[in-house]
Amino acid sequence: MVPEIDPVYERDRKKTAWCCLMVPSRTALLATIGTLPPGRALAFLSLFFVPAVSQTILLTVVPLQAFSLLGSAQAVTLLYIGTGLVSVVGRFGIPYLASQFGRRFVFTLGAVLLAVSSIMLALDTLPALATGLVLSTFAIACTEITSQLYLLDGVPRQALKNFEPIRIFASAGPWTLGPWLGVYLQHKVAFEAPYGIAAGGAAVLLTLIWSLRLGESEVSTKMQRPPPAPIRYLHRFFVQPRLRLAWALAAARSSWWNMFYVYAPIFAVSSGLGAETGGVIVSVGTGWIWLAPFWGWIGRRVGLRRLLLAGYAVAGVLSICAAAAFGAPIIGATLLMLAALGTETIDGAGNLLFLRAVHPYERSEMTTVFVSFRDVAQVGPPAACSVLLLLFSLPSVFVAAGLMMLAASTFSRHIPRRL
Repeated sequence: MVPEIDPVYERDRKKTAWCCLMVPSRTALLATIGTLPPGRALAFLSLFFVPAVSQTILLTVVPLQAFSLLGSAQAVTLLYIGTGLVSVVGRFGIPYLASQFGRRFVFTLGAVLLAVSSIMLALDTLPALATGLVLSTFAIACTEITSQLYLLDGVPRQALKNFEPIRIFASAGPWTLGPWLGVYLQHKVAFEAPYGIAAGGAAVLLTLIWSLRLGESEVSTKMQRPPPAPIRYLHRFFVQPRLRLAWALAAARSSWWNMFYVYAPIFAVSSGLGAETGGVIVSVGTGWIWLAPFWGWIGRRVGLRRLLLAGYAVAGVLSICAAAAFGAPIIGATLLMLAALGTETIDGAGNLLFLRAVHPYERSEMTTVFVSFRDVAQVGPPAACSVLLLLFSLPSVFVAAGLMMLAASTFSRHIPRRL
């Protein structure tokens, strides 16, 4: 017999589904995460905060370092393509490592490689730069995949809508200050300063994961069976329409951000605005994350479908306008930052589409496939940009990114109306 649905409960559930907290209280956080004690709940949330520190402090520094060593935007693009190809191969080995050694080992490996990659990048040579990029990409994949799995096991399914905005909001500080602060420290303090902070964050992350003791016994998926062949769970993922849609929209969003992180600083340097201004552009663009509670409030009233459709469209139109205004660097930079505002409205939803669509019994395999959108975003769009830069100037990259976001806006029409 199918149980009856209380219409009052259903109305209230939908009404509060997009509720975002400006400053989450300890009680609200505890209620969202579930059975974790308050102190451990905050530590659990820091699994997403600490990696953001290590990642964002180098977000602008590394593209500018690559541009300085290689001398052209096209050469930087080719470097990122090579890095993305290697990381795709490495990412699909993570389920095997997790099945053989456990999730905590994979997370530990990611933290260690994050520190090693920071040291390699600080050497400031082309071979070390390439090696450091590969290691850092794989390290972030290790920590991201395992963090997502711990999230899926530690947070009740119906609480995910409340936790995602809290998780994003917790990372707002690093994503706002990191891109500018890294460039500032490198130019005003010491060249090695941002790399030292990134390595220090990796050390904190290593300490955190072992103090939390999130072992295999605490998760619903024990991973006692050997992981299926990659081809099998790739097919299983992409035959599910909701997972396919979540992946495509996330890939478009990530592609735009990768374009912004790499080419906005290069635009600032090549147009005469300077490296530190490039850091400011990226920091302001990512700093819109503080508006996540507001977009949650909007999403609660208009629905996820309309919010994402509008966000992708705004980002697409403004990206194309920014390309048209590149002759006036200040105007072009302003439009780029406003385009980032459109993209940040999309980030307000986080990975909610995927989290609500994935089946509990295949979380590990499906999470591995889903987060591959980052690798694809590091390979596909840069490959297209390398061709564009052979034929056209730098603004063509932003035109292509704008068209991609407009296409994603049309795909957003397929999001279920109930979300």
